[in-house]
Amino acid sequence: MDFILYFYGILISFLAIVVVLTLHEFAHAFVAYKCGDPTPKWNRRLTLNPLRHFDPTGLVCFALVGFGWAKPVPINPDNFKKYNKGLFLTSGAGIAVNYLFAFLIYPIFCVIDHYFPSDILLISEFLNQFTWLLFAYSLSFCVFNLLPFYPLDGFRLIEAYNKRRGKVYRFLRTYGYYILLGLIIESFICNVFVRFDIGFMRNFDILGWVMQFAIGIFGWPIRALWGLIPW
Repeated sequence: MDFILYFYGILISFLAIVVVLTLHEFAHAFVAYKCGDPTPKWNRRLTLNPLRHFDPTGLVCFALVGFGWAKPVPINPDNFKKYNKGLFLTSGAGIAVNYLFAFLIYPIFCVIDHYFPSDILLISEFLNQFTWLLFAYSLSFCVFNLLPFYPLDGFRLIEAYNKRRGKVYRFLRTYGYYILLGLIIESFICNVFVRFDIGFMRNFDILGWVMQFAIGIFGWPIRALWGLIPW
């Protein structure tokens, strides 16, 4: 029974990841196209088809520890009408859409949680967990992508006004991917220890602290605003 429940949870988690990643990458492609770059359209990324956006490594990382990435949308900043503005807006589009989606999905979670308790029907339990994960993953992906490591959006935001110069830029461009993988592996190892009741390892989970920040602090304005409604 525990085995079935485990894979049931993995399924819900995967479905939530599909929605969050697809919206994130589509936002990048759409804004880049609107800023004058047809590259995403030529590469068939101007779509809500999730299969066009998946990165296998990033998807596995997301499923294992709740952090990961999709396949970066190819762009050519030289096509932008205004280079810096276009690159900045394109880089921040995914983050903005994730936060907006978290804002919109949270009241739906509140309605389901209040009026359709998960202990009544299986479909209620599914919707309760699914909407909560959509909210949580949207926030965590939003904050996670602000980290300044290639290929995350935080790196692209730096690139927008750096024009690929400087030692810091070159370091982040060369080693950012490996630092990112190292952080994800470290988080996964900490989670394994926690599952074996070695609870103090939770204190060393760096990305775990990011998740807590995302849901706790970054999501506080959303919860506070919708909390004004007497559900």
